Amino acid sequence: MDKGLDITLHLLALHAALHARPRVLASALQALLEASRRSAVLGHTFTDRLAAQSHTAPDWALAERTLSWLHETPMASLVLLGEPGYPVTLASIPDPPPVLFARGDPALLARTQMAVVGSRAATPAGLEFASELASGLCRAGFAVTSGLARGIDGAAHRGALAASGHTLAVLGCGIDRVYPPQHRRLAEEIEATGLVLSELPLGSGPLPHHFPRRNRIISGAAAGLVVVEAGLASGSLLTARAALEQGREVFAVPGAVRNPQVRGCHALIREGAMLTESVEDVLAGLPHHVLETLCVPALAGELPQAPMNVDVVSGVAVAGDTPGDDQARRVLEALDFQPVSGSLLVIRTGLTMHTLSSILLTLELSGRVRALPGGAFERVR
Repeated sequence: MDKGLDITLHLLALHAALHARPRVLASALQALLEASRRSAVLGHTFTDRLAAQSHTAPDWALAERTLSWLHETPMASLVLLGEPGYPVTLASIPDPPPVLFARGDPALLARTQMAVVGSRAATPAGLEFASELASGLCRAGFAVTSGLARGIDGAAHRGALAASGHTLAVLGCGIDRVYPPQHRRLAEEIEATGLVLSELPLGSGPLPHHFPRRNRIISGAAAGLVVVEAGLASGSLLTARAALEQGREVFAVPGAVRNPQVRGCHALIREGAMLTESVEDVLAGLPHHVLETLCVPALAGELPQAPMNVDVVSGVAVAGDTPGDDQARRVLEALDFQPVSGSLLVIRTGLTMHTLSSILLTLELSGRVRALPGGAFERVR
């Protein structure tokens, strides 16, 4: 192949040599595009200059491999900084990725996005909330962006897909790989109706220093960021810091004070992040100009609930079909929105295990209580 005539090959050689230096790459990319507009023949002087600037010879083998990937992979594309199709929101951050490799529909980059991130070791309640939140955000008109990681990220992607919405996954590895491997099927589902992105060269592994770079893309492409469950040392806090530096709105979901997985969220709230319990909280916290970019339909109604009685003293709602409303109210008051063991419920309620089991089963069937592994229970929103 004539390297002097192929602009794409030159571009990929640039990326292979300078991908770890985004600002230098952006400058070189701009010069290359300008040169290509002036002349159809680039010659080797440009890549000679590249070698002198980067002290690295262009990796033509990787460039040719990437070019083959682009030609042979369905729904594969390149998105270049400064060219049509590059998202304006992402271009506005201090260090936008000069090159994005994409699988899926790149037109989704123009959609208003909300990022949802959180702990890899999430609790069942956290996973459920992330999924429900992502579904609600899609129904409100957003595309949901996350990092395809285990835990909250995966739940957010699945929630968006379940609502027939659009979701974007930003990888911390090359676009030709999937990390974690168990999310390969999920990545394929996202690619079919959404978009998978990476700024890293083909073959790049999921190295630790790749994820902070990925995180700035997740937050930079979005109008705001919601953190669902994050410990004090969580990478999600780094994403939140990046979002704040980029001028994005940051939302954090609170949790039980004894749950170490939410301490990072509580720290963000103390620092000024918006306490978030619902999609409505997100909509209320976003600037008006962001909401104007949405076609915001009415949020879909919740599934019909069983008839409820409300205790006028405690304000606790109790399923109408429950035998012994006073005892059911006592059980609900003894439960938290986090796991509680059956033995602790016996102590808190003063009921026998036989009576307690009957009430818990009825509350579970009415959707008020969830049974968890190990004989624990928790209340459902």
